[in-house]
Amino acid sequence: MTKFFLCLALLATSLYHSTAQEWLTSMDAAKTRANESNRPILLVFQGSDWCAPCIKLEREIWSSDLFKSHAESHYILLKADFPKRKKNALSEELSAHNARLADSYNPQGIFPLVVLLDAEGHVLGQTGYQKTTPAEYISILDSFIQ
Repeated sequence: MTKFFLCLALLATSLYHSTAQEWLTSMDAAKTRANESNRPILLVFQGSDWCAPCIKLEREIWSSDLFKSHAESHYILLKADFPKRKKNALSEELSAHNARLADSYNPQGIFPLVVLLDAEGHVLGQTGYQKTTPAEYISILDSFIQ
C-alpha cells in the first residue's frame, strides 16, 4: 500500500514539473506567446555563472514553487544569459540575440535586470534583485501591469 502512495506522489510531482513553464531564449517566440495568451513578457538579464545577485534571484525567487505557479498563468518567461565560463558558453547565434536584447533593454549592462514588457516589447517596468519573499517579488512585478 505504501508503494502505491509513493508511486502516486512521484507521478504527481513529475506531472507538476512537466507542466511548469520553461524559460524561453527567443524574443520572437516570447512575443508570439504573449500575443496568443495576452500575458506580458518577463525578461531577465543574468550572468548565470558569475553574478551573485543573479544566482540569488534564481534560487530565492525563480525556483520557488509560488513563483513557478504564478508565472504559469501570468507571464511569458524570457532569459538573456551572459555566462563567462567556457563550459557554459552559448551559441554564437544566442549570444548575438542576447546582445541585441541588451542593446534595446539593458544598455547600462545592469545584472540582474528584470524587465516586464507588453506583447509588443514596450517596457512596463523594471527591477533587479531584492532581498524579499517570492510573494513580495510577484507583487512588485504585478504592480507594473496597468
